[in-house]
Amino acid sequence: MSLDARIVVRRAGFTLDLELSAAPGEVVALLGPNGAGKTTALRALAGLVGMADGHIALDGVRLDRTPPEHRRIGVVFQDYLLFPHLNALDNVAFGPRCRHVPRKQAREQAREWLDRVGLAEHVRKKPRQLSGGQAQRVALARALAAEPKLLLLDEPLAALDARTRLDTRAQLRGHLSSFPGATVLVTHDPLDALMLADRLIIVEDGRIVQIGDAATITAQPRTDYVARLVGLNLYRGHADGTDVALTSDFSIVTATPQQGDVFVAFRPSAVALYPTRPDGSPRNTWPARVTMVSRHGDALRIELDGPIAVAADVTPAAAVQLDLAPGREVWAGLKATETTTYPAG
Repeated sequence: MSLDARIVVRRAGFTLDLELSAAPGEVVALLGPNGAGKTTALRALAGLVGMADGHIALDGVRLDRTPPEHRRIGVVFQDYLLFPHLNALDNVAFGPRCRHVPRKQAREQAREWLDRVGLAEHVRKKPRQLSGGQAQRVALARALAAEPKLLLLDEPLAALDARTRLDTRAQLRGHLSSFPGATVLVTHDPLDALMLADRLIIVEDGRIVQIGDAATITAQPRTDYVARLVGLNLYRGHADGTDVALTSDFSIVTATPQQGDVFVAFRPSAVALYPTRPDGSPRNTWPARVTMVSRHGDALRIELDGPIAVAADVTPAAAVQLDLAPGREVWAGLKATETTTYPAG
């Protein structure tokens, strides 16, 4: 079933106001920093948080005045919330039993679901006897066994270690691909969102700031938060042809002519550092000062201030050669061809 919702929740000093839609079979991820309102939105969809305004509809049928237990919504919480006194089989059978399915039939359905998620040999185990990945799969099976019209996932992989997360993410993607209803996933992990979702909704301070598929979001970020997620330097400026004014007294030259307000993005690896002002190739050079040096994969991430704050990635050998340390004065260079510009409207 398709989801159409506007969620308005007001609290002291904070207002959440989001419009959400999801088609049958579509996975939509709410991605954003802590405190953005993602989990509040999910809990409002489930009926666990009251709304000040708005609506929630599945295939045109309003749910926002329906009690949570009658909404036919499956929820997988971050900490799973399995019943500790029930084994895996009875945890999963709980959903069908709530729909008044006879006990024997409910347990048969639960056994089928546990088999689907690869836990046929663990039906008698209680939650404390399960690993994190196994508990997550039991929670998913419990949610799906209730035959929900909408599936809600709240940070479903957050409690897992790195190796288990990798395996469970792949399994979860397979299960979501066969779910006929709409799915809303809340996460702060960009990799979870990119791997599991068909569409991303970026939420900051209770508002949607960007919507798109993974390719669009990663290629054209529109906020500093998104730019950091995808590893880009991002600036807003005013373009006149290939010249873009980023501040009142600092401009850079870009490769693509634009007019008006634009975003300019470039990779940290595109920023070259020099001990003195370079001659020749870079169209853009400016003095900078190192503020921080940190490990970033196989490279070192150099944070710089100056006319603009910028991140540069260099090899450890280059860092030694340039004697890069906080306080070091350097020159930064950037080729126009390494920049991407797009309208900010």
